[in-house]
Amino acid sequence: QVQLVESGGGLVRAGDSLRLSCAASQTRTVFSINAMGWYRQAPGNRRELVASITRGGSTNYADSVKGRFTISRDNAKNTVYLQMNSLKPEDTAVYYCKVTASVYDYWGQGTQVTVSS
Repeated sequence: QVQLVESGGGLVRAGDSLRLSCAASQTRTVFSINAMGWYRQAPGNRRELVASITRGGSTNYADSVKGRFTISRDNAKNTVYLQMNSLKPEDTAVYYCKVTASVYDYWGQGTQVTVSS
């Protein structure tokens, strides 16, 4: 019922910037989209929270990305963004967006972010 389309991943050099986007769409039913967030998972590692944002704009970041990443959302477009600056090789992972609509969680397909040295 809620579909998430991610974009913005790619291969960049250390120190570069990248912006991820995740657009949520609904077809038959309409639900209020509440919290939105970004997670990442590297091979052999568990999926970890990177950043989250509530509908009211309250944000939360993992310690590893504080000061470098910024999460934002456009409620009118049902889109969440992740601005990633000063990227490091350890940021390399598949990034997934997640939205909470009503009482359900929905996940994007994931987008690969690779940061070379």
